[in-house]
Amino acid sequence: FCPGCRALQPPAPRPDLFRLMDCDRSFRIDERQLQRRFRSLQRAVHPDRFGQRPPKEQYYSEQHSSLINKAYQTLLNPLSRGVYLLELSGVEPVQETDCDADSAFLTEIMEINEKLAEPKNEDNLEEIETLIKVKQEELTREVAAAFERDDLQEAKKLLAKMKYFANLEDKLKAKKVPS
Repeated sequence: FCPGCRALQPPAPRPDLFRLMDCDRSFRIDERQLQRRFRSLQRAVHPDRFGQRPPKEQYYSEQHSSLINKAYQTLLNPLSRGVYLLELSGVEPVQETDCDADSAFLTEIMEINEKLAEPKNEDNLEEIETLIKVKQEELTREVAAAFERDDLQEAKKLLAKMKYFANLEDKLKAKKVPS
């Protein structure tokens, strides 16, 4: 907002999402604090509050609201938060090929994919869902530790593994949707 006239200003071209959401630039974040900041910012700039303002301010309001949603979603999800942290550190984007050398890992992914390809079986799907959740939590802890050691290459490898599990999670959700 303009300090003089209180008019909403356009968002910065490439804002730091951590600064925007008032979080430390770290893999570990306080989700409740993030959620409070998200709500507070949305209350201030939500397009519903700008219906009676000039079209330019309405447009800026939509831009800010969209940016705040993006920041919240990016920082809330461990995979996207880790990828964003690497990006801020100038590390190449995470590719699934970053963990191709780990044949045991790839075998595990292949086995889960095969289970997912089997005819729909609720017990089987619950077992896979639990396995994916446990693996994601384990990888999240390992990624946090890698970032704390400032081992960005290790964090990148672990995030690539998380990407595989995120894809499996998407396949699982698609399979669980009633047809």
